[in-house]
Amino acid sequence: MKRRYFGTDGIRGQSNVFPMTPDLAMRVGIAVGTIFRRGNHRHRVVIGKDTRLSGYMLENAMVAGFTAAGVDAFVLGPIPTPAVAMLTRSLRADIGVMISASHNPYQDNGIKLFGPDGYKLSDDLEMQIEDLLERDLSTQLAKSDDIGRAKRIDGVQDRYVEHAKRTLPRDVTLKGLRIAIDCANGAAYKVAPQALWELGGDVVTIGNEPNGTNINLNCGSTSPVALQKKVNEVRADIGIALDGDADRVIVIDENGSIIDGDQLMAVIAESFAESDQLRGGGIVATVMSNLGLERFLQGKGLGLVRTNVGDRYVVEHMRHNNYNVGGEQSGHIVLSDYGTTGDGLVAALQVLAAVKRTGKTVSEVCRRFEPVPQLLRNVRITGGKPLEEAEVMQAIDDAKAELGNRGRLVIRPSGTEPLIRVMAEGDDRSQVERIVNDLVTVISGVRVAA
Repeated sequence: MKRRYFGTDGIRGQSNVFPMTPDLAMRVGIAVGTIFRRGNHRHRVVIGKDTRLSGYMLENAMVAGFTAAGVDAFVLGPIPTPAVAMLTRSLRADIGVMISASHNPYQDNGIKLFGPDGYKLSDDLEMQIEDLLERDLSTQLAKSDDIGRAKRIDGVQDRYVEHAKRTLPRDVTLKGLRIAIDCANGAAYKVAPQALWELGGDVVTIGNEPNGTNINLNCGSTSPVALQKKVNEVRADIGIALDGDADRVIVIDENGSIIDGDQLMAVIAESFAESDQLRGGGIVATVMSNLGLERFLQGKGLGLVRTNVGDRYVVEHMRHNNYNVGGEQSGHIVLSDYGTTGDGLVAALQVLAAVKRTGKTVSEVCRRFEPVPQLLRNVRITGGKPLEEAEVMQAIDDAKAELGNRGRLVIRPSGTEPLIRVMAEGDDRSQVERIVNDLVTVISGVRVAA
């Protein structure tokens, strides 16, 4: 069955526009509550959100849906996605829900779902939910005596702060480090600065004044210019940029330069390998990670396994093959010793540990390899399947043949936006740029013609 609601990271769209409407959010609550209503115990769901204006609307709609299905709802308020995953297990909930569109602008929102083990749902479970959403849900409603209760839970932010702090090695303190952090006016605007300060850091915070409409607005991991300026202004040793729900991170070094997720994974993998903590003989990343990362790991006797784009696919491979480090170039970094999903704060703490242990600057520690020239461009589409057009397929085949073994080509539809993403990398920058531009022209032409 073709997916109507779920993308690569839950359900996502523009707020108050199908599918991101309160009506569907309530129906998702009923459908998910029905599927996870197993056994005779009191069933419970934990519901977190980021700081978007529409979070209030969707939170109440989901509470209505879950309680109508006979599930007790524990409302957490603004809190990072990894905290929801952690609390789902900690509070022995049957389901975890995060209301967030991650790095998207405030006009968008989304629904991320976690099972009782804290992991995102499988494709099979998402298909079951989709099937139920197409049916009459009135038959799934709880009896009057079995309607769920709802209450707001206090103290959960402190629980997450303590959890994050425990991931920093006992012999490491952040004393002596000036840390600038950009919380993207999002879910971690309280917990991240608090954790860093309690660990001894001299913390300078920006992006910590959410108003419902400024999440990810000219701030955070997708727009780090403000943090780069702040690092230079206060002469910070490091800058940490989170996204709206704090499941991804990028770092700014002491010179104001950006360090992406590929470099951070290299730092963590090398550090874990040196302490015999690394499992699986390497790391798991996606098809978007730079070829330079793969070559660096090979030089260390470590491997790189690639998956489809989406941290869920990275996590699935990690679980099935006993890896404990994985992630994406965008900064989703999953450390399964500490959590079940990407966690920007925890990943940053592992990088900080490497910096403290070596006594070197962030630029020295985090520049582990020279990236291969890589170019990514997006083509906005309004419908159809341009990648199935003969002209486009031929252009892709020609580009792959030209790159040969000297580079890589990745072309894929976005799982969260109406875009075709075109990425090429190789040792010859001019060749990479020409190939990407030519492919964008061909795909755009097909789109216009349609």
